[in-house]
Amino acid sequence: MKALSKHELKKVLEVLRHYFPKSQEKPDFYRDVIIFTKDESCLRNILTRTDVLDWKQFISLSIDLQHEEMLNAVALNNGVPMNKICTSHVMSLEDPSNLPADKLSIQVSSVKESHVALINSAWKFGKGEFTEPMVRNMILNYPSCCLLDSEGQLVSWILSYASCAMGMLYTMPEHRQKGYAKALVTTMAKKLHSEGYPVYCLVEEENQLSYSLLKSLGFTMDPSYRTAWIKFN
Repeated sequence: MKALSKHELKKVLEVLRHYFPKSQEKPDFYRDVIIFTKDESCLRNILTRTDVLDWKQFISLSIDLQHEEMLNAVALNNGVPMNKICTSHVMSLEDPSNLPADKLSIQVSSVKESHVALINSAWKFGKGEFTEPMVRNMILNYPSCCLLDSEGQLVSWILSYASCAMGMLYTMPEHRQKGYAKALVTTMAKKLHSEGYPVYCLVEEENQLSYSLLKSLGFTMDPSYRTAWIKFN
C-alpha cells in the first residue's frame, strides 16, 4: 500500500476513468483510491487494519468475482466474518444520445438532502442510521434525478454511486406503471453521457424487471463480467 500525493492521485483517477466500470473509486470508505490486484497481501492489509476494524461497522466492497475465492480465504484466515450480499451483472449503454425524450406530467429535478431518510428506508440494502451516511454522500456529491408530485412529495428517484454506476432506482408503489422509472433512467443516462461519464449500472441476477427495462432502452450485458457486494465484520 502506498500513500499517494495529490499529483499522483490525480494521475491515478485519470487512468481509472478509462476503465469504468471495472475500476472502482471508493472515497466513501477510505477517502483514497484502492486498486485490487491478485496479490493477497493487499486484501490482508485492508482486512486487518486496526482503524478499519475498530469502526465496529461493516466494510462493503464491490469486487470482480474472480477475486472472491481469494477474498474468502484471506477473511477466514484473519477471523473476519464475511457475507456475500448479492451478485450483479453489469449493463451499459454506449450512446444514450439516441434515447427518446419522455414527456411527463411532472418535472424532473435533483434529489435533495431532505430526501435521505425516505430513500434509505426504501433501499433494499438500507440499514437505518447505519447506511444513511452513504445515501447522503451520494445525494450531495453525485448526479441524481427524481420526480415530485404537485405537493412536492418524492415519487420516484435514481442516484449514482461513487463508481459512476446508476443505482437505487425506485418508484413509490402508488405511482408505479406510469413510465417514471424509464423516464428517470433515460434522463440520468443522457446527463452522465453529456458530462463525459460512462453510462452503466449493476443489476442483480434475479432482478428481471430492471433487466427488461434496461434492455428495452438499449443497454447490453457483458456476460463475462459480474460483481459481488461483500459485507465484512
